[in-house]
Amino acid sequence: MRVVVGLLLLLLGLCGSGAQGEAGGLGEVAEINQNTDPKHAAEESTEQTTKQTTCDIWTELRALRDMVVELNVHVELLQRENSDLQTRLSSSESELLISKSRIDQLERENAEKPKVAFYTALTDAGTLGPYNTDITLKYSKVFTNIGNAYNPSTGFFTAPVKGVYNLQLTVTAFHVGTIGVDVYKNNQRIMASREMNNNDRVPEYFTKSLVLELTAGDEIHLVLPSGCSIYDDNNNQSTFSGALLFTL
Repeated sequence: MRVVVGLLLLLLGLCGSGAQGEAGGLGEVAEINQNTDPKHAAEESTEQTTKQTTCDIWTELRALRDMVVELNVHVELLQRENSDLQTRLSSSESELLISKSRIDQLERENAEKPKVAFYTALTDAGTLGPYNTDITLKYSKVFTNIGNAYNPSTGFFTAPVKGVYNLQLTVTAFHVGTIGVDVYKNNQRIMASREMNNNDRVPEYFTKSLVLELTAGDEIHLVLPSGCSIYDDNNNQSTFSGALLFTL
């Protein structure tokens, strides 16, 4: 009986020690497992990385948003500038069209406007006169005859249109008593010019200008009066010229 009781006490002691040892070992293992669990550490690292990535994305999104706002403002400014440029361009095009229209009109008016101008010299023969009668001077050397209003065969200038004309003549002479030229309009004398030569071997000359209102068909010619002389040579010292100033 005593042996049985002793064995039971020994078994109880052994169980108590084993239970205590097991409990202590499990606690240490649990503590170790809690501190060194790799799965838990990976989860914490992933969570931190996710949080950092999320912050970076929001930062970039805010930066992109600011860039988009800035670009929108810049685009609006460019659109306004483009609108202003288009407005100025349209205005310039309108002005160009108006200017071109005006130029075309002036060109048409200028093309339709009669062009009349002539310039002639008398002769290469030297001195003409004095004669005992009046003679019509025929300026045979024609340098300009726009509109063909001057006829060198007759010495007459015929106004092609009604208008105001400027006429000019220069008369030269050597070693003679009197030089002179008369201007006739439609066979009526409208101006007489004379100059005395003192025979000092110095040429005498004078120049006259006229501004006349002529109708179409009016004729102008120059006459050497009787008793007067005129001189010309290849230097073209005695000339007759004229031009249409404007039509009426």
